[in-house]
Amino acid sequence: MRFLLLCAFSLLAACQTHHVTPPPAPIAPQGRDHADLGVIRELATGRRLTPQELVQRLAVAPRVLVGEQHDNPDHHALQLWLLRELAVQRPQGSLLMEMLNPDQQAKVDAAQAATRAGQPPADPFKALAWQANWDWSVYGALVSYGLRQPYPLLSANLDRAQIMQIYKQRPVLEGATSTTKQVQATLLEDIRESHCGLLPETQMPAMLAVQQQRDRRMAQSLMAAPTPALLLAGAFHVRKDLGVPLHLKDLGAGEGNAVLILAEVGKTVSAESADYVWYTAAQPEQDHCAKLRR
Repeated sequence: MRFLLLCAFSLLAACQTHHVTPPPAPIAPQGRDHADLGVIRELATGRRLTPQELVQRLAVAPRVLVGEQHDNPDHHALQLWLLRELAVQRPQGSLLMEMLNPDQQAKVDAAQAATRAGQPPADPFKALAWQANWDWSVYGALVSYGLRQPYPLLSANLDRAQIMQIYKQRPVLEGATSTTKQVQATLLEDIRESHCGLLPETQMPAMLAVQQQRDRRMAQSLMAAPTPALLLAGAFHVRKDLGVPLHLKDLGAGEGNAVLILAEVGKTVSAESADYVWYTAAQPEQDHCAKLRR
C-alpha cells in the first residue's frame, strides 16, 4: 500500500511539472564557440542549471528582475521566451519595462485594450509613442507580445521632464542601503566611464541623483505592480549591490526578489550582483567613446 501511495505521489508530481520549450538559438554573431555559451548559473552555489530549473526557481518569486544589454538581440529573445515559459508555470501578474515612461502609459493602456478586443494598432511604434533611442527592431516582438496579454504592461522609468527636474534640484534620497558611500562611489565611477570621462565633475552629483532616482522609481513601480511582476531593465539597474534591489530593501520589500542577469560570454557576473546569470552570444565591440569625442 505504501508503495502504491509513493507511486501516486510521484505521478502527481510528474503531472505538475511543466517541461519548457528549448530556448531560442543564438542571434548575435560572436562567442558562438565559447565554453560558456548558453550556460545558466546559480551564483550563490556556482551550480549550473537547466532552463527548466531556472524557470521553476523564478516562477515562485513575487518579483523577478531581468537585466539586459540593450543592443543584444539574444537578450530580448530570451526575455520573450522566459515570459512565455513563466506563464505556463503560473499566471503572470504584470510586465514592467525601463523602456516605457509614465507619459506613455495611457497610450500603452489604450493599445493593450484595443489589442485584447481584436483591433491591435496597425503601427504599435506610433501608437505607443515609442522612443526612438530604444531600437524597435529588437524590442518590437517583446512589446507586441505584452500588448496581447491579459496582465498589464507598465512603465517603470521617469519622464524626461522628471529627469530634468531632478537634474536641476536634487531630491534627498532616503534609505540605509542605497545611500552608502561605497554604492554611490561605484555608481559615480560607472557614470564617468559610460560617458567616456567627458562629463564635467560639477555635473556628477546631478547625474548620480538621476541614476538613483530612476532606480528608486523602478523599485516603487515594482512594489505597486500586480504580482508576480517581472521587470526588464539594463543590467546595471537590476544589480543587487547597486540598483533596484537596494531600493526595494530600503522601501521594506527586500524579500521575494530574484535577479537574473543576461550577460555576453566572457563577461563576469558575481553573486553579489545577481542570483542567476545566463551567458549569451555577443555583439561586436563598438567604440562608443570615439563617437562621443567626434
